[in-house]
Amino acid sequence: MPVSRRERRPTVTVPNILLSGIVGSTAYGLARPGSDIDRLGLFAAPTEELHGLRRPKESHVSTAPDRTLHEAAKWCRLALGGNPTAMELVWLPDDLYEVRSPLGDELIDLRTAFLSAKRVRDAYLGYATQQFRRLETRGDGSFSADTRGRTAKHARHLKRLCAQGLELYTTGRLTIRVDDPDAYHAFGERVAADPSEALPLLRHYEEAFGAGPTVLPDEPDEALVERWLRRVRAHFLAEAAHSAVGA
Repeated sequence: MPVSRRERRPTVTVPNILLSGIVGSTAYGLARPGSDIDRLGLFAAPTEELHGLRRPKESHVSTAPDRTLHEAAKWCRLALGGNPTAMELVWLPDDLYEVRSPLGDELIDLRTAFLSAKRVRDAYLGYATQQFRRLETRGDGSFSADTRGRTAKHARHLKRLCAQGLELYTTGRLTIRVDDPDAYHAFGERVAADPSEALPLLRHYEEAFGAGPTVLPDEPDEALVERWLRRVRAHFLAEAAHSAVGA
């Protein structure tokens, strides 16, 4: 996800977290011993701060633990664009959520409002193609163990993005846990030895997306998303006013 280097910092306390959970390889069921545990979430900036001269920070990225938090409006823009990493936050299995506020539950309930056929197809196939381009630069497999490991990881993500994207495109649902983790790891090892092994899979999914059909609309329901975001703003404006009166 687009996060600038200056936004990357040690763990900080972020108020008003609406939704947060464990994502990445742990969520996919692809984690191995030593794998990082990644967390993703969204928060609401205090509404009154949105009216000042300087906009509040839109993303907080920290280490120990590895966590990315996006401001609600930024997360909505990412999800409306079909961003696969943002999208998985609202499709996690229940046991992987660590924070679920009432407004976060509302967001999960309206997750299909973010979907549209072209944006999902372009985003998931686009990210998978990026992974393939990375594989192409790895050469013939005669590289270090560390590079080989990264190559296998890129290959697993390519396969996952294709499978999850096609499921979302054709059914309107997104299953985060892969159904056969061993197959993904075996695919990664084959591609690490010979990156050209990934091309037939990518071509297969390009044809599958082209064949369709899709259940997704031509455009996302931005009006529904906008109403949710305005409820978020109204909630934290009223909360700030109540706190001021109590003080």
